[in-house]
Amino acid sequence: MPITAQNWFDQGGEAYSRFRPDYPDDLARLLGEIAPGRNVALDVGCGTGQFTRQLAAQFETVVGTDPSADQVDHAQAYERVRYEVGSAERIDLPDRSVDLVTAAQAAHWFDLPVFYEEVRRVAVPEGLLALISYGVAQLDPGLNDRFLTFYHDEVGRFWPPERKLVDDGYAGIDFPFRELPPPRLEIERHWSAADFLGYISTWSAARRAREAGEERLLEAFAEDIFKLWGKPDQRRTVRWPINMRLGDVI
Repeated sequence: MPITAQNWFDQGGEAYSRFRPDYPDDLARLLGEIAPGRNVALDVGCGTGQFTRQLAAQFETVVGTDPSADQVDHAQAYERVRYEVGSAERIDLPDRSVDLVTAAQAAHWFDLPVFYEEVRRVAVPEGLLALISYGVAQLDPGLNDRFLTFYHDEVGRFWPPERKLVDDGYAGIDFPFRELPPPRLEIERHWSAADFLGYISTWSAARRAREAGEERLLEAFAEDIFKLWGKPDQRRTVRWPINMRLGDVI
């Protein structure tokens, strides 16, 4: 089978854990340094615990919660980490018990006013809240132009409305806390063309395009990526800016 004939957008559930970029360790370290204590961190909307486990290097106890029992069931066990099925709007932790509350690539799904009330309840005095997201991928110039056309003009119509909140780094949401300047960080990966298309396959927009019968749109993008990439196994740099709303809970 020619390399461009493979169905790059039908890779199954394994693709999510394999190709979704994780955050740099410096992010958890910096949050640990500015939190008022290092006893308990809470990661809300934790999924399979990608960022939750990174927090364990900085806090004595880390609790990861997610409304999906399937996600929690597939979360990797880790020392000092406890996973629970639960919603952002009803957190099963005592009052004034949490030093840091995080939501990584998840806050756009929350009922934010209710979530904020729960954060105020569980956070210690001057506890820290971090709403974290990463922006649109950035590639080498020629590749980036083709990618942005695909992202905005082709597959863009299949993104849910909440995606714009992520693209904007949550800049437009209400954030009723004493805001702190976030650290300037980015995610960086060195990927082959197949790795990059594996990442695209994890998008909900790619799945919805397939379900809508727009398979050819995806195939055409894969063909163009391979033409522009050079050697398919060549490693190219892919970067995502990390965006954050960071604040003291007082």
